[in-house]
Amino acid sequence: MGLLRRNKYKKLVKKSEKIFLIINPVSGKLKARAALFDIVQTLSESSEFPPTVAMTEYKGHAEKLAAVAAAGGYDRVICCGGDGTLNEVINGVIKSKKKIKLGYIPAGSTNDFASGIGISLDLPTAAVNAIEGTDTELDVGSFNGERFFSYIASFGIFTASSYTAPQETKNVLGHFAYVLEGLKDLASVQSIHVKCELDGEEIEGDYVFGAIANTFKIGGIVKLSRDTVKLNDGVFEIVLVKKPENINDFNKIGASVASSNFDNDMFVFRKAEKITVTLPNNVIWSVDGEQQNTPEDGKTVISVAKRSITLTI
Repeated sequence: MGLLRRNKYKKLVKKSEKIFLIINPVSGKLKARAALFDIVQTLSESSEFPPTVAMTEYKGHAEKLAAVAAAGGYDRVICCGGDGTLNEVINGVIKSKKKIKLGYIPAGSTNDFASGIGISLDLPTAAVNAIEGTDTELDVGSFNGERFFSYIASFGIFTASSYTAPQETKNVLGHFAYVLEGLKDLASVQSIHVKCELDGEEIEGDYVFGAIANTFKIGGIVKLSRDTVKLNDGVFEIVLVKKPENINDFNKIGASVASSNFDNDMFVFRKAEKITVTLPNNVIWSVDGEQQNTPEDGKTVISVAKRSITLTI
């Protein structure tokens, strides 16, 4: 099947690159494991050297493997898994301080980052593009100077669903699993007192959701205009959502989500290169879908690491 599928591609010009392939075998519907032969063969046909293949075995393992690849003189790290796997790989590469190209073969449950940026969800196609595609420099976010993220840091309603939905449920239901998990929040949703300091402006109020993002899609539901969002312009988008109190408020939120126009009093929409967010210290963040705690003093500092990764798309 893999050979038949690859017949539609032009003959690949082999690159003289050493490739390190990191696979999360349990992400998505075990798609990475099922497509392993196809992926490895595609990458072997694209490079003079056969790829080195490593499987992740535990949370955080992809970050360590990426650091090993960077220190080992590899030209390119390609990861196959979900957004969390990509996050770990980005952290491993940036912290190594080595200039190394990245590729992404999305095999997760939702693949928000990949679908937003235009990476194919067909794994063999994504494998080809991870080598033969266009090198694109992207901004990433720095979360309290300790962790980098590729596309979003968020808090509030629906945020917890990204890390509380069981992996088995994600594998079966995909994005719907996150929606189901998030709906549990609606019955008891409470607003969060938020203070944001961004590029000379201070915003303070009560909100049910907040996101600092570098993406065209937030949660696979909210879509941001490509005229509004640039992924390497040195600024991130900040979205805050007020708690709806009546049917009119719900309608405003729904209309904004449908039209990608957030110019109403239920939303705050800004851009900034550095954001300090003060929250109650029991509030949990979701950073590329992974849980991060608010520091004890309540302050989280998010800044843009401009054009710090090169992703081949």
